[in-house]
Amino acid sequence: MSFFEIVKLIFPLLIISLMLYGLLVFVKKYSFKRGGNSLQNIKVLSNQMIMPKKFLSVVRVNDKLLILGVSENNINLLKEIDADESDLINQSSTNQNQSFADLFKKYLPK
Repeated sequence: MSFFEIVKLIFPLLIISLMLYGLLVFVKKYSFKRGGNSLQNIKVLSNQMIMPKKFLSVVRVNDKLLILGVSENNINLLKEIDADESDLINQSSTNQNQSFADLFKKYLPK
């Protein structure tokens, strides 16, 4: 086998390897932008541990507040609350100082 034959065998392998690497880089770079900004509309406002490995969480998704029960094996929706956007904007700035109990009491039906 001559040098020229070896180059003829290695060159296509090198080209295919570079094309696959380029495809991998492209997929990694643009794979999360496919869904739009859906992940930016989810925000965890507060978490409270009620037992080991069991939590209550208040999560804002778009224009809704969700109260979730989170355990090691599952997540349960306890309450879904529709909220005005202006109310959510005000909450996002003031919730940093509120405790979980205050948030929970605020959205419980009376």
